[in-house]
Amino acid sequence: MHKIAPIFNGWNKTMIWSCLQGYMGNAWADDIQNPKSAQIIIGDFYFFAGVPNLELVKNIPDNYTSPCILMIPGSDEWEILIEEEYKDNCNKFMRYSFKKELDVFDAQKLKTYVSSLPEEYIIQKIDEEHFNNIRMEQWSKDLCSQFSSYRHYERLGQGFVVTHNSNIVCGASSYTVYDKGIEIEIDTKEEYRRKGLALACASKLILECLNNGIYPSWDSANRASAELAAKLGYHFESEYVTYCVTNSKH
Repeated sequence: MHKIAPIFNGWNKTMIWSCLQGYMGNAWADDIQNPKSAQIIIGDFYFFAGVPNLELVKNIPDNYTSPCILMIPGSDEWEILIEEEYKDNCNKFMRYSFKKELDVFDAQKLKTYVSSLPEEYIIQKIDEEHFNNIRMEQWSKDLCSQFSSYRHYERLGQGFVVTHNSNIVCGASSYTVYDKGIEIEIDTKEEYRRKGLALACASKLILECLNNGIYPSWDSANRASAELAAKLGYHFESEYVTYCVTNSKH
């Protein structure tokens, strides 16, 4: 990993750090000893950096079966390769990055968000039973999908769920982990959206992270997520090109 780390200099993406620091994910390069091009795969995300390389763009390992692969190019030249290789099988869109600032969170406001949850809903820390139930449903599985087992999650992960009549209806958890930080994943069951559940659950997770000296990093795939981030205290940094590539191996 130390060989490709310089290729990713300047990338403010925690999932790249997760891989380079050895927590999760895998990496490929054009040359092991003297790499000039590199690819990091972690979860559904594929990051490309260095000298554009078609072989790396074409590299979709057989065990990666997500229906939508999120390819993030390090330059315009990488964009051209992705578009030429996948043509009609890719959709270009923008994701939103947020600044990683330690002192922007208003703990009292976050506690208010947590306490504003309607009484029929309960926030609980993710335990082994929650972990297993989360992974069984399509809408929620990404909350814990990057952890091989509950023991792995218990050791490195952080997360909470909102339950209604004992059923999980919302969650906020660590999608990935890196040194003294996590990348937050938020998911709400469709019929329970726009009820303030994600706001309360995310607030609870952020408070837990701050209490434990862990940074709760946030990255948004859409404007609704970006608006939630702003409400929680995050400041917008930039938007960046992402391709959703249809995975023929799915």
